[in-house]
Amino acid sequence: GSLALTACSSGTAAGAPATTVTLGYFPNLTHAPALVGVDKGFYTKALGAGVELKTVTFNAGPAAIEALNAGSVDITFIGPNPTITGFTQSKGQSLRVIAGAAANGAALVVSKEITEASQLRGKKLATPQLGNTQDVALRFWLKGQGFATTTEGGGDVSIMPQENATALQAFSAGEIDGAWVPEPWATRLVSEGGGHVLVNESDIWPDKKFIVTNVIVRTEFLQQHPDQVKAFLTGLLDSIDYIAKDPADSQKIVNASIATLTGKPMDETVLASAWSNVIFTSDPLASTLREGAAHAADVGLLESPDLTGLYSLDTLNGLLKARGATEVTDK
Repeated sequence: GSLALTACSSGTAAGAPATTVTLGYFPNLTHAPALVGVDKGFYTKALGAGVELKTVTFNAGPAAIEALNAGSVDITFIGPNPTITGFTQSKGQSLRVIAGAAANGAALVVSKEITEASQLRGKKLATPQLGNTQDVALRFWLKGQGFATTTEGGGDVSIMPQENATALQAFSAGEIDGAWVPEPWATRLVSEGGGHVLVNESDIWPDKKFIVTNVIVRTEFLQQHPDQVKAFLTGLLDSIDYIAKDPADSQKIVNASIATLTGKPMDETVLASAWSNVIFTSDPLASTLREGAAHAADVGLLESPDLTGLYSLDTLNGLLKARGATEVTDK
C-alpha cells in the first residue's frame, strides 16, 4: 500500500478512492477503445475490486459535455470540437484531456462526375453538424480552394449540416453532391451511395494524422481521484494494445456493441474498410486539436480560444514510459 500513500503525498487534494467511475462514450467506430475495453473488462480489471464501472452512451458531443458538467459522468470519450467548446465555456475550469483514443477516418465523398475541387462551385455538400469537427474541416478546406461559405448554407458552395444517415439518403437520391463525414459514413457513401473520395482528410494534415476522438475527465474528479484516473488509463492502453493485436476480434466486439446500443449492426465489409482508415492511439495529437481550433476561428465559427491548461498528460506519460512506449506531448 506504500504506492498509494506516495501518490497522494504530492500535495494534491486527493480524496478517498471513488467507489464508482462513470464512463461516457458513443456507439461509434472511432470510440472502439471504449467499446472493446468495456466488453473485454480491461477498465473494470484496472480499476480493481471495490470500484464499480458505470457506463453511459451519448450520440453527440454537447450532451456528453452537459453530463460531465452536471457531474453525472466522470470520464468520457469525445471529439475535439466539443472538447474545445466545453473547455472554453467553463473558462478552462471544467475538464482536462488525459489521452487520445482515435485519429483520422474522415473524408469528403462526392458524386462520380466531380473529380476536382473547382467543380464544387454551386454544389451542395453535407456535414454532420454546424461547427462540428468535419464541418470546420470542410469550411476551412473550401476557403483554401477560394470558395466562400456561410453558416446559413449560402456562398459559392452550399453546406447543409444534417445527420449522417440523412446525408447518406440525400446523397443516394442525388439531392446533395457530397458530404464531409467521419467513418463509417465516408465508406458507406462510397459503397452504398456510389460516390468516391475527393479528399481524404488525413492527406491535408502535416503528419497525415489528426485527432478524431480524445478522452476527457472532469477536473474535479482528476484532482480528487488521481489513482482511479491512472487505473482507467491503464485500461485504455490495454484496450488499444488489444485492438492492435487482434483487429478482427476487436471489429466483432465493436459491431456487437453497436448493434446492442443502436439496434443495428454495421455491414461487416463496410466496417472492415472503414476500420482501415482509422488509427487507434493514446496520443491526443494536441497540435492537431489546436490547429483545428485555429481553423474554426479562421472560418468564423469560434472566437480564438485560450487552450492553456487543457491537457493533463503526466499520468498517461508515466504509464507509457513504464511500458517502454513513446511519451506524448501537449504541444
